[in-house]
Amino acid sequence: MSIDVLNETEVEVDLDEVHEVARYAMDEMHVHPQADLAIRVIDEAAMEVLHVQWMDLPGPTDVMSFPMDELRPGRAGEPSEEGVLGDIVLCPTVAARQAAEAGHTTQEELLLLTVHGVLHLLGFDHAESQERQEMFDLQRTLLLTFLARRGSDARITPPSGKE
Repeated sequence: MSIDVLNETEVEVDLDEVHEVARYAMDEMHVHPQADLAIRVIDEAAMEVLHVQWMDLPGPTDVMSFPMDELRPGRAGEPSEEGVLGDIVLCPTVAARQAAEAGHTTQEELLLLTVHGVLHLLGFDHAESQERQEMFDLQRTLLLTFLARRGSDARITPPSGKE
């Protein structure tokens, strides 16, 4: 599994941990071991350009996902197809504001957003109420089990909904 993580900002981000949570989520979702993922950490100006270009929404956002080969989750013993999962773009300054409101660290928020991005790349969405519940329950489970396995004392409380 190839996961490239690049920080294009001056904000300090633990890229190794972002890589680890992405790998964990992909492993738990039985993504093919040869699948590729790219994660970019960008500033608000760059995120705003993408947000307007792809979503026709003003201002920067926290995370955007760009699926490539439309891979879907596999099952135990039956991984997804091989291919390019896609790209996740994170904005740490937007994440920092959200983290402050939620009462946890920016790094914890970035981990949450990474899991959220991986799930979007695998076809999960939160436009409808039932989809939202399924996606956010899975997001919460993945993040909390990742943190528990790491022995983290993180205070993160994933929100009931990540817009």
